[in-house]
Amino acid sequence: MNKSVLTNLIATIVLALGWGLHSDLMMMVGLFALSGALTNWLAVYMLFEKVPGLVGSGVIPARFEEFKTAIKTLMMEQFFTQENIDRFVSGGATKSSMQLGPVIEKVDFSPSFDKLIEVIMNSSFGGMLGMLGGVEALTPLKEPFIAGMKTSIVEMTEKDSFKQLLQDEIDQPEVMADIRAKVAEIIDARLQELTPQLVKEMVQQMIKQHLGWLVVWGGVFGGVIGLLSALIVL
Repeated sequence: MNKSVLTNLIATIVLALGWGLHSDLMMMVGLFALSGALTNWLAVYMLFEKVPGLVGSGVIPARFEEFKTAIKTLMMEQFFTQENIDRFVSGGATKSSMQLGPVIEKVDFSPSFDKLIEVIMNSSFGGMLGMLGGVEALTPLKEPFIAGMKTSIVEMTEKDSFKQLLQDEIDQPEVMADIRAKVAEIIDARLQELTPQLVKEMVQQMIKQHLGWLVVWGGVFGGVIGLLSALIVL
């Protein structure tokens, strides 16, 4: 049983006991507690659900476009600012973790070998190689060529001079702007997947537990006010 239902149930029981026992004090406490709890429960309910005749109810799903815009604004202005991206890129994060070896190992260098064969066969050596078996004579060199290419490129990318050149290129203003534009596109694409129902469920999941305490304290303070009112009147 959630806090809202429990609070309203307790207030109703106190009111019923006061009515049954003809106790004005208990009736006032129960009545004010129930009114406070119900009012706050209705206010919480109206955040997420449209209530006919109550202007302003269902505000969260009704304003979901503004909600999406607010999310994008928060992400771009607080997390992916030009300064933050520049700080990440130029702060050594890329320089210290820039290991391109695993990527290079996955690259298929077969087209490079094929292009080399084409260049050789179209050169003045082509006729000579034709007498020695042509392209088939060079085929056994394919695997050693690819292995050597990968090793050479990995060694080149691990040099500080190469990393500095790449860092300088990334630090260019137009590159930074392009990175930020790509981030904005990704955020826009994800936000387009949101629906009013999804926004409502997402916000409910985040704050419903805490909003339940509004109902609890509404019942508590309502009961206290009812008690004080009864004591003054009686």
